Amino acid sequence: MPVHSREKKENNYDEMEVNYEEYEGSSSEEEESESSSVSKERDNSVIPVHPGPFPYCVVSASKDLPPVDLSEVEDQLPAPEEPPPEPDEAQASTSQAFAPAPAEPQLSSSPPDSPPRVERLRSRYRPHKTELYHDILPTCWPIVYSPDYNITFMGLEKLHPFDAGKWGKVINFLKEDKLIADDVIVQAREATEQDLLVVHTRRYLNRLKKHMLESFEEWSFAVAAITEIPPVLFLPNFLVQRKVLRPLRTQTGGTIMAGKLAIERGWAINVGGGFHHCSSDKGGGFCAYADITLAIKFLFERIEGVSKATIIDLDAHQGNGHERDFMEDSRVYIMDVYNRYIYPGDGFAKRAIKRKIELDWGTEDTEYLQKVKTHVEGALNEVKSDIIIYNAGTDVLDGDPLGGLAISPQGIIERDLIVFRAARKHRIPILMVTSGGYQKRTARIIADSIVNLHNLGLIDKELVRGEAENPKVELMIREGKK
Repeated sequence: MPVHSREKKENNYDEMEVNYEEYEGSSSEEEESESSSVSKERDNSVIPVHPGPFPYCVVSASKDLPPVDLSEVEDQLPAPEEPPPEPDEAQASTSQAFAPAPAEPQLSSSPPDSPPRVERLRSRYRPHKTELYHDILPTCWPIVYSPDYNITFMGLEKLHPFDAGKWGKVINFLKEDKLIADDVIVQAREATEQDLLVVHTRRYLNRLKKHMLESFEEWSFAVAAITEIPPVLFLPNFLVQRKVLRPLRTQTGGTIMAGKLAIERGWAINVGGGFHHCSSDKGGGFCAYADITLAIKFLFERIEGVSKATIIDLDAHQGNGHERDFMEDSRVYIMDVYNRYIYPGDGFAKRAIKRKIELDWGTEDTEYLQKVKTHVEGALNEVKSDIIIYNAGTDVLDGDPLGGLAISPQGIIERDLIVFRAARKHRIPILMVTSGGYQKRTARIIADSIVNLHNLGLIDKELVRGEAENPKVELMIREGKK
C-alpha cells in the first residue's frame, strides 16, 4: 500500500517490478529450474509458531483429515500384473542347478521403484498438517488477533504512511467499549512455510530471505521493495524476518484461521490481514503474503461443501494480488471498487474482476454508498458462493494520503453495514479483513464499525445457525455447536 503521486494518473504495474536477477547472480537459472518443479512442494522446515498469551480459545488441534477420494483415478489405472505361478519342487531344483551365476550389482542413477500411482497421487493431493485449523471454544468471539500483529522496528515503521500499530489500537478500543476481553479473543498463529507453500512458490519465499553479501554484511533487498521502506535494505535479514515478516506471517495465519471460523459461526473478523497486492510469486504495496488467496485455498482443500467464494474488495486500491491468483479460477468471483488513478494500475489483473467499479478522485459518501449497495447485491445475486471474503480497507477515508477518496467515518460504518446485511440476507458466511488505512483515526473507525454491527445484531458471540446456503456448511455449523 504504496506511496504515490496524485499527479500521476496511471501507474504501470509492470514498470514497478523489481529486477531481482541482477542481485541473484549465477543462481537465477538454478532457481528458475527449481521453481517449476517444486512450486507446490511441501517443505519440512517450518517457522516456529508463537504460542500466544490467549490459550483459552483453543481446544485442540484439528484431527487428521480423511484420505482423498481418488476412485476416479483408480478406475483409469491398469490392472496390476499377476505374479507368475510358483514352480513345483522338481522344476525349482532343475532351475537352480542350471541357473546362471548372479550378475554383479550395477550402479544406477534412476530412483528405486516408486509406490503405486494411486498412493503417489494420494500423497500429492492430501493437505499438509497445519496448526491453523483448530477447534475453538464456543465462548470465544470469532475475532482473530495477536499482539504480534504490530510492527515496531527502531522507528523505521514511521517512514511509511501505514500505521503499523493500528491492529492493537482496534482491540484496545473494543475492550474499552466492553465488547471483548482477552480471554474471548481467538489467538492468531503464525503461518509456517508449509502453510505458505499452499499458494506461494518456493522461489518467491526464498526471495524474502535473500540478501546481498557485501563487505561481510547481509542486506535485505526484496523486503525493502515490498514494504517501500528503503532503509530496510541495509538491515540484516534475520532482523527483518523477526521484526517485519513475522508480524505479517502471523496476520496471514489469522486470516486463514478466520476463514474456518466464518464457516463454523457464520461470520469472522481478522483484525489484521487483507494483503491484496500480493500474489503467489510477487509482493508489493506493504503486502508480503497472499492471505486472501491462502484463506480461500485452505477452505477449498479442507472444508467439505465449500467450493465457491466471492471476494468483495472495498479498499481504495485495486486488489491485483488475489486477482492474478484467481485469473483462471471460475470458483472465485471478484468484485473490486477502487480509485482508478492510483497504485497499482494493473491492467492485466483487471481481467479477473467480474464486477469492476472504478472511482474518480474525491468520490463522496452518496455516490460511493449507492454503488457499493447496488453492486454488492448484484454480485451476490449473480453467483451463489459458500463464503464471502470482505476486504474492508479504510483508506477510502477522507484525507487519506494514499486513497484519494473522500468517504466520511459514518460512510465507512454504513459501508460495512451494507456488506454484512447482504451476507445475512443471502445466508452466506462472511470473513472480514481490515486491509489498508493510513490515518491514525482509522483504528477508532474500525472499532466503531464492529460495535455497530454487534448492536444491530449482525455479529454475536453465539454460534449463528443457518447462515450458509449450502446444506453441508449448515450441517457443519450445527455440529460446531454441539
